[in-house]
Amino acid sequence: MSVLKEVRFAPEQQQAELPMNIWLDDGDTAVDVIDALALSPFATGTQPWARTATLERVRSDAPLMPAGGTLIRAAGEEDGRDSRLVTGEGWTLRVIRYKSRSATVSVTAVSEELARSVIEEAVRDATEPAPEDDHVKMGFWWQSEHGSRRSGKPITTSPWAEVSGNYARSLHEPISRLMSLTPGEVHGRLLLLHGPPGTGKTTLLRTLAHEWRSWCQVDCVLDPERLFGSPGYLMEVAVGSDSAQDGEKWRLLVLEDCDELIRNGAKEATGQGLSRLLNLTDGLLGQGRDVLVAITTNEDLARLHPAVVRPGRCLAQLEVGALPHDEAAAWLGTAEDVSPEGATLAELFALRDGFAQRTAAAPAVSTGLYL
Repeated sequence: MSVLKEVRFAPEQQQAELPMNIWLDDGDTAVDVIDALALSPFATGTQPWARTATLERVRSDAPLMPAGGTLIRAAGEEDGRDSRLVTGEGWTLRVIRYKSRSATVSVTAVSEELARSVIEEAVRDATEPAPEDDHVKMGFWWQSEHGSRRSGKPITTSPWAEVSGNYARSLHEPISRLMSLTPGEVHGRLLLLHGPPGTGKTTLLRTLAHEWRSWCQVDCVLDPERLFGSPGYLMEVAVGSDSAQDGEKWRLLVLEDCDELIRNGAKEATGQGLSRLLNLTDGLLGQGRDVLVAITTNEDLARLHPAVVRPGRCLAQLEVGALPHDEAAAWLGTAEDVSPEGATLAELFALRDGFAQRTAAAPAVSTGLYL
């Protein structure tokens, strides 16, 4: 899949050459040099036609360049980003590959037809086919030194009917209501999942992405502490990255392990972070945008800031805990290694797969496999 963008100039502008100067200092990187060199033919007017393609699921063996191109610059960074500059007769190609298997391919050329043909050859057969139906595309936001970025990746999910046995029976009714929610039934913009580590909160959110896939796009923010510390970053995430396919969908922003942001006393600890979160879910920032926010935390509900849990703000508050002893024993098929207090989902998987062994008197195993 690719997204193409094109920039055109009027005929009288195509012939105009503009001077271009480049200043470099010790803060610039080799990738910055490639960026500047790639823009130079377009800025000066020698190659006035530009096209860009954005790719996902890029094959590791994809060359991302025409067969007749010449590689003149290459630079790699520690974060996995690889940048290359390729030239040919009448065209210049810049390729940036990311660790997430996404890529950006940009070309400038002396004619519209040449620009189109070069980029089509560069991206031909470069991506893997779309995943099967047991996958859901989730977005991932983070802020780098080059600004905020979003990458969409397919994740494996399961229907609620297949994973319901991983949760205590007392949770089945409220979780089932949440899973079957429709846009017209949304009241409150905050979804709060709290409980000890290893109880399946993240797995529950992946399942929610599957059940809501027809009407809601799920995006995970990898650095929530930066999100609420930077107004510009927050605005870009709040506005979203709508495509023609997903433009009409709601969005669910997932913020994992945000204890410091929402616990009692968060206002003093995080400054404006809590206020900006509340503004996103119940203030001017959230108005006009169909945005929900899901937060996971290990904090007890009583220790959370009262503004977060006040009536009307939360779409749902779910305490995801360990399975009781009888349900854990039924899940495992034996009560021999299950503590009288029960077991978390992570403990049960560890016991089932032979990674942990304990008696009823031994302390609980906390693997953190299913947060």
